[in-house]
Amino acid sequence: MDGPKQSYYINIQSNEIFRGPYEGEWDFKIEATESQVNFLERLFNRNDETDWESYFRSHIPYLGYHHQPQNREYDQRILWIYTMLYDLGDEKTRAHIRQMGILNEDSATIEHKSF
Repeated sequence: MDGPKQSYYINIQSNEIFRGPYEGEWDFKIEATESQVNFLERLFNRNDETDWESYFRSHIPYLGYHHQPQNREYDQRILWIYTMLYDLGDEKTRAHIRQMGILNEDSATIEHKSF
């Protein structure tokens, strides 16, 4: 058993996850188990690593954005993050993500058995 769900507050720009609403600035509120939050933290950490790899490769002028595997990985992981936030989020979070238009119908209905 994974344990009960608790409220967490997510700052997407800084990749921070807070346990309380007054710990820092946040964009999204979710209800998640500890393992779901750990999975989200791993996605954030991996995207930080990929972002740095992409930064170093960006100095190669002839290599286009979509030809860099790091960029594809980063983009895919961002979709996973937003899908997870959508699935675990409160109604305000879901409405915000819907308004962003970042998820299509297929990505918003992915089953997350690994969460």
